[in-house]
Amino acid sequence: MAGTFTARPVAFGRAMAGRIWRLRSTVGRWNDVRVTRKALSTLSDWQLDDIGLMRCDIENFA
Repeated sequence: MAGTFTARPVAFGRAMAGRIWRLRSTVGRWNDVRVTRKALSTLSDWQLDDIGLMRCDIENFA
């Protein structure tokens, strides 16, 4: 009898794929926030005021 043996059921693979997708999504969101905060930190106080933000708002911005 020929066949293939898998140690894990197919449902495990789908669950793992979902976890990997959520992890990639979470890391992507974290990186977007990090890049945005870094860009806002380089602006002058005048430029921040022009877009309606204060320097203390940068840390809460997400």
